[in-house]
Amino acid sequence: MMGRGPSVALQRPERLWRRTVAGVPYLWLLVFFLAPFAIVLRISFADPLIGQPPFTPLYDEAQGIQLTADNYRFLTEDDLYWVSYLKSMRIAAVATLLCLLIGYPMAYGIARARAVWRNVLLLLVILPFWTSFLLRVYAWMGMLSGQGVVNKALLALGLVDQPVQILYTDLAVYLGIVYTYLPFMILPLYATLERLDGDLLDAAADLGGRPRQAFLDITLPLSVPGVVAGSMLVFIPALGEFVIPSLLGGLDTLMIGRTLYDEFFVNRDWPLASAVASVLVLILVLPIVVFQRFSQIDREAAR
Repeated sequence: MMGRGPSVALQRPERLWRRTVAGVPYLWLLVFFLAPFAIVLRISFADPLIGQPPFTPLYDEAQGIQLTADNYRFLTEDDLYWVSYLKSMRIAAVATLLCLLIGYPMAYGIARARAVWRNVLLLLVILPFWTSFLLRVYAWMGMLSGQGVVNKALLALGLVDQPVQILYTDLAVYLGIVYTYLPFMILPLYATLERLDGDLLDAAADLGGRPRQAFLDITLPLSVPGVVAGSMLVFIPALGEFVIPSLLGGLDTLMIGRTLYDEFFVNRDWPLASAVASVLVLILVLPIVVFQRFSQIDREAAR
Protein backbone atom coordinates (compact mmCIF):
# COMPACT_ATOMS: atom_id res chain seq x y z
CA MET A 1 0.00 0.00 0.00
CA MET A 2 2.89 2.36 0.77
CA GLY A 3 4.29 1.90 -2.74
CA ARG A 4 1.12 3.30 -4.27
CA GLY A 5 1.33 6.58 -2.35
CA PRO A 6 3.87 8.45 -4.54
CA SER A 7 2.10 7.31 -7.71
CA VAL A 8 -1.23 8.69 -6.48
CA ALA A 9 0.47 11.89 -5.35
CA LEU A 10 1.99 12.35 -8.79
CA GLN A 11 -1.34 11.73 -10.51
CA ARG A 12 -3.17 14.44 -8.58
CA PRO A 13 -1.35 17.42 -10.15
CA GLU A 14 -1.78 15.82 -13.56
CA ARG A 15 -5.53 15.40 -13.04
CA LEU A 16 -5.78 18.95 -11.74
CA TRP A 17 -3.91 20.23 -14.82
CA ARG A 18 -6.19 18.29 -17.18
CA ARG A 19 -9.31 19.61 -15.48
CA THR A 20 -7.96 23.16 -15.65
CA VAL A 21 -7.18 22.89 -19.36
CA ALA A 22 -10.55 21.29 -20.08
CA GLY A 23 -12.33 23.92 -17.99
CA VAL A 24 -10.98 26.90 -19.91
CA PRO A 25 -13.30 26.39 -22.95
CA TYR A 26 -16.29 25.91 -20.64
CA LEU A 27 -15.41 29.09 -18.77
CA TRP A 28 -15.11 30.92 -22.10
CA LEU A 29 -18.56 29.70 -23.17
CA LEU A 30 -20.03 30.62 -19.80
CA VAL A 31 -18.68 34.20 -19.86
CA PHE A 32 -19.02 35.07 -23.54
CA PHE A 33 -22.03 32.98 -24.64
CA LEU A 34 -24.26 31.67 -21.87
CA ALA A 35 -24.21 34.83 -19.74
CA PRO A 36 -24.97 37.24 -22.64
CA PHE A 37 -27.59 34.85 -24.00
CA ALA A 38 -29.24 34.66 -20.57
CA ILE A 39 -29.46 38.47 -20.53
CA VAL A 40 -30.97 38.55 -24.03
CA LEU A 41 -33.39 35.75 -23.13
CA ARG A 42 -34.49 37.63 -20.02
CA ILE A 43 -35.13 40.82 -22.04
CA SER A 44 -37.21 38.83 -24.54
CA PHE A 45 -39.79 38.19 -21.77
CA ALA A 46 -40.13 41.90 -20.92
CA ASP A 47 -42.35 44.65 -22.30
CA PRO A 48 -40.99 47.58 -24.32
CA LEU A 49 -40.57 50.83 -22.42
CA ILE A 50 -39.70 54.40 -23.34
CA GLY A 51 -36.72 55.06 -21.14
CA GLN A 52 -33.38 53.68 -20.07
CA PRO A 53 -33.29 50.73 -20.24
CA PRO A 54 -36.05 50.41 -22.87
CA PHE A 55 -37.72 47.39 -21.26
CA THR A 56 -39.56 46.61 -18.05
CA PRO A 57 -37.59 45.25 -15.08
CA LEU A 58 -37.65 41.58 -14.18
CA TYR A 59 -38.81 42.23 -10.64
CA ASP A 60 -41.15 44.89 -9.33
CA GLU A 61 -41.77 45.39 -5.62
CA ALA A 62 -45.49 45.88 -6.19
CA GLN A 63 -46.17 43.15 -8.77
CA GLY A 64 -43.27 40.76 -8.17
CA ILE A 65 -41.66 38.92 -11.11
CA GLN A 66 -42.87 40.26 -14.47
CA LEU A 67 -42.58 37.93 -17.45
CA THR A 68 -44.57 37.97 -20.67
CA ALA A 69 -44.58 35.80 -23.79
CA ASP A 70 -46.19 38.50 -25.97
CA ASN A 71 -43.00 39.01 -27.98
CA TYR A 72 -42.82 35.36 -29.03
CA ARG A 73 -46.55 35.37 -29.74
CA PHE A 74 -46.07 38.40 -31.98
CA LEU A 75 -43.36 36.56 -33.94
CA THR A 76 -45.90 33.88 -34.87
CA GLU A 77 -48.52 36.43 -35.90
CA ASP A 78 -46.41 38.71 -38.11
CA ASP A 79 -45.27 37.18 -41.41
CA LEU A 80 -42.32 39.57 -41.61
CA TYR A 81 -40.25 37.57 -39.16
CA TRP A 82 -40.99 34.13 -40.59
CA VAL A 83 -40.23 35.41 -44.08
CA SER A 84 -36.93 36.78 -42.75
CA TYR A 85 -36.06 33.48 -41.06
CA LEU A 86 -36.95 31.36 -44.08
CA LYS A 87 -35.17 33.62 -46.57
CA SER A 88 -32.08 33.76 -44.36
CA MET A 89 -32.00 29.96 -44.14
CA ARG A 90 -32.47 29.64 -47.90
CA ILE A 91 -29.71 32.11 -48.74
CA ALA A 92 -27.36 30.60 -46.14
CA ALA A 93 -28.05 27.04 -47.35
CA VAL A 94 -27.53 27.89 -51.04
CA ALA A 95 -24.38 29.88 -50.25
CA THR A 96 -23.05 26.96 -48.17
CA LEU A 97 -23.71 24.55 -51.05
CA LEU A 98 -21.92 26.87 -53.48
CA CYS A 99 -18.96 27.18 -51.11
CA LEU A 100 -18.82 23.38 -50.89
CA LEU A 101 -18.96 22.90 -54.67
CA ILE A 102 -16.21 25.49 -55.18
CA GLY A 103 -14.16 24.79 -52.07
CA TYR A 104 -13.95 20.98 -52.27
CA PRO A 105 -12.00 20.85 -55.56
CA MET A 106 -9.74 23.67 -54.32
CA ALA A 107 -9.05 21.90 -51.01
CA TYR A 108 -8.50 18.60 -52.82
CA GLY A 109 -6.07 20.24 -55.23
CA ILE A 110 -4.12 21.88 -52.38
CA ALA A 111 -3.97 18.61 -50.42
CA ARG A 112 -2.65 16.73 -53.49
CA ALA A 113 -0.18 19.45 -54.49
CA ARG A 114 3.52 19.09 -53.85
CA ALA A 115 4.62 20.11 -50.36
CA VAL A 116 6.56 23.07 -51.72
CA TRP A 117 3.36 24.60 -53.17
CA ARG A 118 0.94 23.87 -50.35
CA ASN A 119 1.96 26.78 -48.15
CA VAL A 120 1.81 29.16 -51.12
CA LEU A 121 -1.69 27.98 -52.08
CA LEU A 122 -2.90 28.18 -48.49
CA LEU A 123 -1.49 31.69 -48.26
CA LEU A 124 -3.50 32.68 -51.32
CA VAL A 125 -6.63 31.29 -49.66
CA ILE A 126 -6.21 33.31 -46.46
CA LEU A 127 -4.78 36.40 -48.17
CA PRO A 128 -8.17 38.23 -48.33
CA PHE A 129 -8.31 38.17 -44.51
CA TRP A 130 -5.44 40.64 -44.49
CA THR A 131 -7.86 43.26 -45.81
CA SER A 132 -10.76 44.76 -43.89
CA PHE A 133 -14.01 42.84 -44.33
CA LEU A 134 -15.93 46.08 -44.90
CA LEU A 135 -13.48 47.24 -47.58
CA ARG A 136 -13.86 43.94 -49.43
CA VAL A 137 -17.65 44.28 -49.46
CA TYR A 138 -17.36 47.87 -50.71
CA ALA A 139 -15.02 46.60 -53.44
CA TRP A 140 -17.76 44.20 -54.58
CA MET A 141 -20.18 47.12 -54.73
CA GLY A 142 -17.87 48.82 -57.22
CA MET A 143 -17.31 45.65 -59.23
CA LEU A 144 -21.02 44.81 -59.52
CA SER A 145 -22.28 48.32 -60.28
CA GLY A 146 -23.52 49.35 -63.72
CA GLN A 147 -20.08 50.69 -64.65
CA GLY A 148 -18.16 48.05 -62.73
CA VAL A 149 -15.67 45.46 -63.89
CA VAL A 150 -18.25 42.69 -64.20
CA ASN A 151 -20.58 44.62 -66.50
CA LYS A 152 -17.67 45.92 -68.56
CA ALA A 153 -16.43 42.36 -69.04
CA LEU A 154 -19.90 41.17 -70.09
CA LEU A 155 -20.19 44.03 -72.58
CA ALA A 156 -16.70 43.40 -73.96
CA LEU A 157 -17.48 39.71 -74.47
CA GLY A 158 -20.72 40.57 -76.25
CA LEU A 159 -22.82 38.59 -73.78
CA VAL A 160 -25.09 41.58 -73.05
CA ASP A 161 -26.06 44.72 -74.97
CA GLN A 162 -26.40 46.97 -71.93
CA PRO A 163 -25.31 46.86 -68.28
CA VAL A 164 -27.10 44.25 -66.21
CA GLN A 165 -28.56 44.98 -62.79
CA ILE A 166 -26.45 42.78 -60.49
CA LEU A 167 -25.93 45.05 -57.51
CA TYR A 168 -28.81 45.16 -54.99
CA THR A 169 -30.05 41.71 -55.97
CA ASP A 170 -29.95 38.27 -54.35
CA LEU A 171 -27.23 37.29 -56.82
CA ALA A 172 -24.96 40.00 -55.39
CA VAL A 173 -25.65 38.69 -51.88
CA TYR A 174 -24.72 35.14 -52.93
CA LEU A 175 -21.50 36.39 -54.53
CA GLY A 176 -20.59 38.38 -51.43
CA ILE A 177 -21.27 35.54 -48.99
CA VAL A 178 -19.49 32.90 -51.09
CA TYR A 179 -16.46 35.15 -51.57
CA THR A 180 -16.31 36.04 -47.87
CA TYR A 181 -16.82 32.60 -46.35
CA LEU A 182 -15.15 30.37 -48.95
CA PRO A 183 -11.90 30.13 -46.94
CA PHE A 184 -13.90 28.80 -43.97
CA MET A 185 -14.95 25.91 -46.20
CA ILE A 186 -11.56 25.28 -47.78
CA LEU A 187 -9.43 25.14 -44.63
CA PRO A 188 -11.36 22.39 -42.74
CA LEU A 189 -11.65 20.38 -45.95
CA TYR A 190 -7.92 20.72 -46.59
CA ALA A 191 -7.11 19.65 -43.02
CA THR A 192 -9.23 16.51 -43.48
CA LEU A 193 -8.07 15.64 -47.00
CA GLU A 194 -4.41 16.22 -46.17
CA ARG A 195 -4.56 13.58 -43.40
CA LEU A 196 -6.02 10.87 -45.64
CA ASP A 197 -3.79 7.84 -46.08
CA GLY A 198 -2.60 7.71 -49.71
CA ASP A 199 -2.00 3.97 -49.39
CA LEU A 200 -5.77 3.45 -49.48
CA LEU A 201 -5.97 4.94 -52.96
CA ASP A 202 -2.94 2.92 -54.06
CA ALA A 203 -4.60 -0.26 -52.78
CA ALA A 204 -7.79 0.61 -54.64
CA ALA A 205 -5.79 1.12 -57.84
CA ASP A 206 -4.01 -2.21 -57.37
CA LEU A 207 -7.40 -3.90 -57.04
CA GLY A 208 -8.54 -2.42 -60.35
CA GLY A 209 -10.54 0.51 -59.02
CA ARG A 210 -10.75 3.55 -61.26
CA PRO A 211 -9.85 6.98 -59.83
CA ARG A 212 -13.47 8.12 -59.95
CA GLN A 213 -14.67 5.03 -58.09
CA ALA A 214 -11.85 5.33 -55.55
CA PHE A 215 -12.82 8.94 -54.91
CA LEU A 216 -16.49 8.06 -54.37
CA ASP A 217 -15.78 4.99 -52.20
CA ILE A 218 -12.76 6.21 -50.19
CA THR A 219 -11.95 9.91 -50.39
CA LEU A 220 -15.47 11.33 -50.23
CA PRO A 221 -16.71 9.25 -47.24
CA LEU A 222 -13.53 9.91 -45.26
CA SER A 223 -13.79 13.65 -45.92
CA VAL A 224 -17.30 13.93 -44.45
CA PRO A 225 -16.02 15.41 -41.13
CA GLY A 226 -14.35 18.22 -43.08
CA VAL A 227 -17.48 18.76 -45.15
CA VAL A 228 -19.62 19.04 -42.00
CA ALA A 229 -17.16 21.32 -40.22
CA GLY A 230 -16.79 23.61 -43.23
CA SER A 231 -20.54 23.71 -43.82
CA MET A 232 -21.19 24.74 -40.23
CA LEU A 233 -18.49 27.42 -40.35
CA VAL A 234 -20.17 28.89 -43.42
CA PHE A 235 -23.86 28.34 -42.67
CA ILE A 236 -23.90 29.67 -39.09
CA PRO A 237 -22.43 33.15 -39.74
CA ALA A 238 -24.15 33.43 -43.14
CA LEU A 239 -27.55 32.87 -41.51
CA GLY A 240 -27.17 35.96 -39.32
CA GLU A 241 -25.22 38.05 -41.84
CA PHE A 242 -26.06 41.76 -41.77
CA VAL A 243 -23.37 43.73 -43.62
CA ILE A 244 -23.45 41.87 -46.95
CA PRO A 245 -27.26 41.92 -47.43
CA SER A 246 -27.36 45.58 -46.36
CA LEU A 247 -24.69 46.73 -48.83
CA LEU A 248 -25.13 44.31 -51.73
CA GLY A 249 -28.78 43.30 -51.42
CA GLY A 250 -31.94 45.15 -52.38
CA LEU A 251 -34.98 46.11 -50.38
CA ASP A 252 -36.49 42.65 -50.90
CA THR A 253 -33.35 40.92 -49.56
CA LEU A 254 -34.76 40.80 -46.07
CA MET A 255 -32.54 38.57 -43.94
CA ILE A 256 -32.95 38.09 -40.22
CA GLY A 257 -29.79 40.07 -39.45
CA ARG A 258 -31.31 43.18 -41.03
CA THR A 259 -34.61 42.62 -39.21
CA LEU A 260 -32.75 42.23 -35.92
CA TYR A 261 -30.82 45.47 -36.52
CA ASP A 262 -34.00 47.39 -37.34
CA GLU A 263 -35.77 46.19 -34.20
CA PHE A 264 -32.84 47.12 -31.94
CA PHE A 265 -31.72 50.45 -33.41
CA VAL A 266 -34.62 51.77 -35.53
CA ASN A 267 -37.74 50.66 -33.66
CA ARG A 268 -35.97 50.55 -30.28
CA ASP A 269 -38.04 47.51 -29.37
CA TRP A 270 -35.44 45.60 -27.40
CA PRO A 271 -37.76 42.87 -26.05
CA LEU A 272 -39.01 41.94 -29.52
CA ALA A 273 -35.47 42.09 -30.92
CA SER A 274 -34.29 39.83 -28.09
CA ALA A 275 -37.04 37.35 -28.93
CA VAL A 276 -35.92 37.36 -32.57
CA ALA A 277 -32.31 36.77 -31.46
CA SER A 278 -33.29 33.98 -29.06
CA VAL A 279 -35.19 32.09 -31.76
CA LEU A 280 -32.23 32.54 -34.10
CA VAL A 281 -29.86 31.04 -31.51
CA LEU A 282 -32.18 28.05 -31.07
CA ILE A 283 -32.31 27.55 -34.84
CA LEU A 284 -28.50 27.42 -34.88
CA VAL A 285 -27.86 25.43 -31.71
CA LEU A 286 -30.42 22.62 -32.05
CA PRO A 287 -29.01 21.15 -35.31
CA ILE A 288 -25.52 21.28 -33.84
CA VAL A 289 -26.62 19.42 -30.70
CA VAL A 290 -28.44 16.79 -32.75
CA PHE A 291 -25.44 16.32 -35.04
CA GLN A 292 -23.06 15.96 -32.10
CA ARG A 293 -25.37 13.39 -30.53
CA PHE A 294 -25.47 11.27 -33.68
CA SER A 295 -21.69 11.63 -34.08
CA GLN A 296 -21.21 10.36 -30.55
CA ILE A 297 -23.48 7.39 -31.24
CA ASP A 298 -21.52 6.58 -34.41
CA ARG A 299 -18.20 6.76 -32.54
CA GLU A 300 -19.48 4.46 -29.81
CA ALA A 301 -20.80 2.02 -32.43
CA ALA A 302 -17.44 2.04 -34.22
CA ARG A 303 -15.68 0.96 -31.02
